[in-house]
Amino acid sequence: MSPETVIAALLIVVGIVGIVVPVLPGLILVLAGVAVWAIPRGDAVGWTVLGIATAIVVLGSVAKYLLPGRRLRDSGVPGRTIAAGAVLGVVGFFVIPVVGLFLGFVLGIYLAELVRLHWSEQAWPSTRQALAAVGWSVVIELATGLLAAAVWIGGLVLG
Repeated sequence: MSPETVIAALLIVVGIVGIVVPVLPGLILVLAGVAVWAIPRGDAVGWTVLGIATAIVVLGSVAKYLLPGRRLRDSGVPGRTIAAGAVLGVVGFFVIPVVGLFLGFVLGIYLAELVRLHWSEQAWPSTRQALAAVGWSVVIELATGLLAAAVWIGGLVLG
């Protein structure tokens, strides 16, 4: 096994772990792993695998944000509530490593809905929808990373 293949495999594994434990940029590491393997090859298989993996990562990254956001809006959560969640998510990312982004997002949704609706019982449905959106986002990103890794494995088998 070539050194490029070993480095690529390590980057892909660390990237997938980074998706589940959001300390590292998971999808970027997965794609970097594929590129480390594909670019030195310089052949049709390498470039095809890299192109397909890149397309998967781009589409998955877009879906990761659009689909959960749409579900939140469709469930009646206002745009300003989602914005408050996003702002507190970013703050949480820097305040509490690893889980701060998710905790801040959910807390932001809850607080914005509490201010808007004035009752804790009425704010909880939106908060549950936010938790579901966070869960779907992680699932979409993980599926994207695993699919890109599967394409790379296919390239290993073919090449």
